[in-house]
Amino acid sequence: MRRIGLILAIVLTTLVAAVACARPEPPAPVPVAPLKKPAVVAYEPGTGVSEVNPTASISVRVADGTVAEVALRDADDEAVDGALSPDRTRWTASEPLAYGQTYTWSGRAIGDDGATVALQGGFSTLQPARQLRGSLNIGDGKTVGVAAPITIKFDGHVENRAAVERALWVQTDVPVEGAWAWLPDQDGGSRVHYRTKEYWPANTEVTVTAKLYGVDYGGGAYGRADVSSSFTVGRAQIVKADVNSHELVVLRDGAEVARYPASYGLASDPERNTRSGIHVVTEKFSDKRMTSDRYGYDVDVQWAVRMNNNGEFIHAMPGTVGQQGSRNVTHGCVNLSTANAKAYYDTVLYGDPVEVSGSSVPLSAQDGDIWDWTVPWEQWRELSAL
Repeated sequence: MRRIGLILAIVLTTLVAAVACARPEPPAPVPVAPLKKPAVVAYEPGTGVSEVNPTASISVRVADGTVAEVALRDADDEAVDGALSPDRTRWTASEPLAYGQTYTWSGRAIGDDGATVALQGGFSTLQPARQLRGSLNIGDGKTVGVAAPITIKFDGHVENRAAVERALWVQTDVPVEGAWAWLPDQDGGSRVHYRTKEYWPANTEVTVTAKLYGVDYGGGAYGRADVSSSFTVGRAQIVKADVNSHELVVLRDGAEVARYPASYGLASDPERNTRSGIHVVTEKFSDKRMTSDRYGYDVDVQWAVRMNNNGEFIHAMPGTVGQQGSRNVTHGCVNLSTANAKAYYDTVLYGDPVEVSGSSVPLSAQDGDIWDWTVPWEQWRELSAL
């Protein structure tokens, strides 16, 4: 009986295994195709927006599709330059727009579903009440002296000085510490000067960039145009002018290259004193007429180098050669002989410093437009708007 039971168990097990092996496999899942979506277009700025700054980011973006063609045109049908991203999902303007213009989109996008979506709509840019121009004092390719400030003069008042200053950059090929400072308005316009802490290092390459277009100056005024310049600082020529020495000494790159007998302003008259302080050469004339109603003179002089806008020059004066080297008799200028004045004149660059010392009257803001070096460095930095 035990043997028969064993045989039955084996038979049943075999039958169950056979049934299990004959059961069919479940069907494989059928892949579902992704849902294809229509293109979604987004504009920056949004369509219908007004008072857009012309330097704002301008673009059109497509989600779930690509840009087939696109144009942004002004009211005169002029197209704005721009570029498509490599994946053709974004077009961005590559040039600033104009003030007071209306711009319109055209073109089409194609969605992942194959359907076309038209690019359309538009926006308008702001129209300033006034546009102010900024002018740089140093032109491209110029070579200047080591005391030359960078100045930007505006043809109107700037209220939002911090915004303007944030748009200014000075780059040099060697490290230089400098700062912008806002000086009092002159001739109805604001002005900002960049001065280094010490004199510029000789032979420095300098690039100044003022991204002024589109900057909100405040009071309804905006920047008219960007300005920029790349220039070179030349050799380090410094004039030492001690009024009590009755000499004018020229140093170039640290070495003395000339020592001239000189006559300075008459010390007994404060109005005729040559001012003490760091003057900056601004211009020079082979011939210059000089007049004074107060002192009653009208003379033509040669080889005149202006060192301040208060009337102080270094120039030839044959009539005082007898006093040059021994007495100060001038009306504030520095008198040299004709030969010495010509020799000095030939070496001069805009921005050369003339360090006058020994006078009882200091150079000040009342003496002209470049009195930057009379201001202590920490005080100068406080004149920044940032």
